[in-house]
Amino acid sequence: MSELPPRDSSEQPDPSEAFEEIVAAETGRDPDLAVIEAGSRTLRTRGGPPRGEEPARPKDPETDRALREVEAELASRWGETKLEPSVSRIAALMDILGDPQRAYPSIHITGTNGKTSTARMIEALLGAFELRTGRYTSPHVQSVTERISLDGAPVSAERFIETYRDIAPYVAMVDERQEYRLSFFEVLTGMAYAAFADAPVDVAVVEVGMGGTWDATNVIDARVAVVTPISLDHTDRLGGTPAEIAAEKAGVIKSDATVILAQQPVDAARVLLRKAVDLDATAAREGLEFGVVARRVAVGGQLMTLRGLGGDYPELYLPLHGAHQAHNAAVALAAVEAFFGVGAQHSEPLDVETVRKAFAAVTSPGRMEVVRSSPTVVLDAAHNPAGARVTAEAIGEAFQFSRLIGVVGASDDKDVRGLLEAFEPVFAEIVVTRNSSHRAMDVDALAAVAVEVFGEERVQVEPRLPDALEAAITLAEEEGEFSGGGVLVTGSVITVGEARLLLGKG
Repeated sequence: MSELPPRDSSEQPDPSEAFEEIVAAETGRDPDLAVIEAGSRTLRTRGGPPRGEEPARPKDPETDRALREVEAELASRWGETKLEPSVSRIAALMDILGDPQRAYPSIHITGTNGKTSTARMIEALLGAFELRTGRYTSPHVQSVTERISLDGAPVSAERFIETYRDIAPYVAMVDERQEYRLSFFEVLTGMAYAAFADAPVDVAVVEVGMGGTWDATNVIDARVAVVTPISLDHTDRLGGTPAEIAAEKAGVIKSDATVILAQQPVDAARVLLRKAVDLDATAAREGLEFGVVARRVAVGGQLMTLRGLGGDYPELYLPLHGAHQAHNAAVALAAVEAFFGVGAQHSEPLDVETVRKAFAAVTSPGRMEVVRSSPTVVLDAAHNPAGARVTAEAIGEAFQFSRLIGVVGASDDKDVRGLLEAFEPVFAEIVVTRNSSHRAMDVDALAAVAVEVFGEERVQVEPRLPDALEAAITLAEEEGEFSGGGVLVTGSVITVGEARLLLGKG
């Protein structure tokens, strides 16, 4: 993307011309899409409180004990990686609870990467426009209570416990009537929808757990569906190609809804657009109806000009690093415009000052987050090759590290080789470790892959995460206080969350 020009230059490119270049590139990439796109209506013309730290353990012993009991009960159920392709159990729970998910409008978010950051941006925009929001995202960074947020902040431990206890009798009733008990994720989804109805919220921002069609969240009838970039992840469950994965994720698109599409691989875009046509949904595509016009690095983040469905939004400050976050911002803005009817009922853009206020307040813990200086330690939850590639690019853009040390603890079910290969050009050395999850990859197995990618002399093994952090910081400091060394902790949301706690955040 082109950079925003200085104000006093007389020979600067017009942002509108930059956007037309995007349109030309997107239109010309695959003529086969033209037939599908011709049948789809498109939008051309139809807002957040500041975030605090992520929650730590409750200080009150009784509350902490009660929360641990709830966590233990949830953990006794099917984990998030064990799925049965059906929404019958969650539908039964919603029915017995009186369908709380229908008490408010929703924005439903799927995709492979960028879902949580996009959800947080949508939440901030809606909150800035004085709507009461509920946000449901996964996985959590530090505490399970993060998954359910009201008004831009995670629910308290007390409210989380109360919500669980309120629905527990109904969960037990459903468990008795179904072949399989409700899963960990299904119970949490039920809790979120019940909490939002109880609040009550004006709008819910809901991120899928995995996929779309059979995801437990997919009992809502969202007026706006969002599809962030699709790439290969969870291939054993969702399919081995972007098109197959897109077919599963397209399940969040509902009849007569609006679907906001981030830039996609061509075969994935074809599937998503065909689904929109079949359901008479309105499609808005990044690079055509909306997009990033210009961006430049700024202190602590970046300055952007976005083109929304209703017009341009110049000089938006976003305190997040990386081109991918600017694209997430464009998607979030288009989703909120669609929610308010910009491009359908209204032709005017949203109030730009309110939009600026919202984006300036966005945080996304564990996503290119700086948690320590001297040396700088950055946390990023990249856990697949596509995520690792954008993180590697963002690190190079936002920081001028003379020597970057990686701390990697990955899950056993991920494309670890692809992840490490994406980071190999930017890591001087890598410290492999593991987090406390039962899903964590064995450290020796991870080290064996790392040696193949990096060479033995660039790999250090530290089975305990605290030791890995200490080793990486020592390596980054080897060239002296002013050498510009840094540390990137990555590979898993769980690894990042545990490192965050060890480094004093939350």
